[in-house]
Amino acid sequence: MPRVFTLCSIVVHALVVSAALIAPLFAIDTLPAPQRALTFDGIRRITLDDVPRPAPRGHAARPGQSAVALTPDPAPTVMPTGIADETGRENDISTPSAFDAVGVEPGVGDAIGIGVIERIPPPPPVAAQGPVRPGSGIHAPRKILDVKPVYPQLAQAAHVEGVVILETLIDARGHVTSVHVLRSIPLLDQAAIAAVEQWTYTPTLLNGVPVPILMTVTVQFTLQGR
Repeated sequence: MPRVFTLCSIVVHALVVSAALIAPLFAIDTLPAPQRALTFDGIRRITLDDVPRPAPRGHAARPGQSAVALTPDPAPTVMPTGIADETGRENDISTPSAFDAVGVEPGVGDAIGIGVIERIPPPPPVAAQGPVRPGSGIHAPRKILDVKPVYPQLAQAAHVEGVVILETLIDARGHVTSVHVLRSIPLLDQAAIAAVEQWTYTPTLLNGVPVPILMTVTVQFTLQGR
């Protein structure tokens, strides 16, 4: 029995598919009419005179007057015999004009027009570099002029000797401009300051620029024969 149902199902499906394929062949309908092909009756030449030109805005063409007459600054149709000199002051860039109001001055004319150059204010002055100290990539300057201190007679008579420690301010040119006593020997301080103020050093450079520097120096006083 199952085989009989299977065969019947196959036959029914075959009949349905065949009917679906054959039915369109027997359909009767009218065929669409073909469209008419485009044809050219002739060629007509169109010139600019045939195209009406629009009138300028704000002006209406008068009866009997073409729009060309209302066009401002029409192109000349006759070659000029010469070029007249300009006498108006509107093209004189040397006269005061709106350039002064906007902060610009006339430039040099080129193929396009007259250029303008904006007045750029100068850059603010660079703040002076404060004194630095040796270290962190900053090398101490080298002394190129050394002056020995004069031993005070009073200090020699009192048999006073020792080391005076000073803090010096050396400007960007290498000259000592200020001296401050850090370790004092009263009888020797002035002699040490007088000598150090005459010392000269090489300029100290920071990023290639000379800068002042603060540096600690010592002055040794030693009695002869001791």
